[in-house]
Amino acid sequence: MTCDPLAFDPPPEAKQFYTDSLAELVASGIPFLLSGTYALGCLTGIVRPTKDLDVFCKAGDAPRILAHFRQRGHEVEFEDERWIGKVWKDGHFFDVIYNISSASLPVTEEWFHDVAHAEVYGTRVRITPPTEFILSKLFIQDRYRYDGADVAHMILKQHEAIKWQRLLDAMELHWELLLIHLLNFRFIYPTERHCIPLWLFEELLGRLQTRAELPVPNIRVCRGRLLSPRDYLVDITEWGFADVVGKGLEESHDRNK
Repeated sequence: MTCDPLAFDPPPEAKQFYTDSLAELVASGIPFLLSGTYALGCLTGIVRPTKDLDVFCKAGDAPRILAHFRQRGHEVEFEDERWIGKVWKDGHFFDVIYNISSASLPVTEEWFHDVAHAEVYGTRVRITPPTEFILSKLFIQDRYRYDGADVAHMILKQHEAIKWQRLLDAMELHWELLLIHLLNFRFIYPTERHCIPLWLFEELLGRLQTRAELPVPNIRVCRGRLLSPRDYLVDITEWGFADVVGKGLEESHDRNK
């Protein structure tokens, strides 16, 4: 599988940085997955501009990647200890991601069990497999960014490669969100419903029915901040709901860089 780097329309001044960074990552021998727009393009054929690289790795490997590039003259930082670091050079950067921060879904060894390879910027790299790509996108829903279309397109193009039981297991605590995305897919593609196993719908709808027959929880919880820390802040600060997200109430939710 080969991804034409020009298809992603990178900033011309950043192309060499991306090329060198991927080559250096592979040379380091530290396991990583290329995700984001590049994985989406390689797995679905969708082409759209991108301005950075999303590199996924295990939490234990993130410091090794940052240290490796720091030794080679790059600036590095842990932007947020809970999930992301960055590598910088001449104003360009790539993200080093090891956790889906809001829901605490860490990158584990299992992410590397079923991996496709692609040639990107002249380097053969491993890209995030469809199941884990979906996991990385399910919780991105706020007023500025919604990645539900990426989920739907990945299901459409890669449903045979998706490990549905693995997806369900990973979303065990937040199964309603998985159901929402699956129903979204059925609405978008009414003639492609066969792409999602019937047993999965039966399982999730069965849970919905069972839960409806039980009392509501004693504690009023807003899980909205799993999707958008800023959009549901009022629920926590003024309306009396308990929070489920680690972000501090006074913490800036905008990227400074």
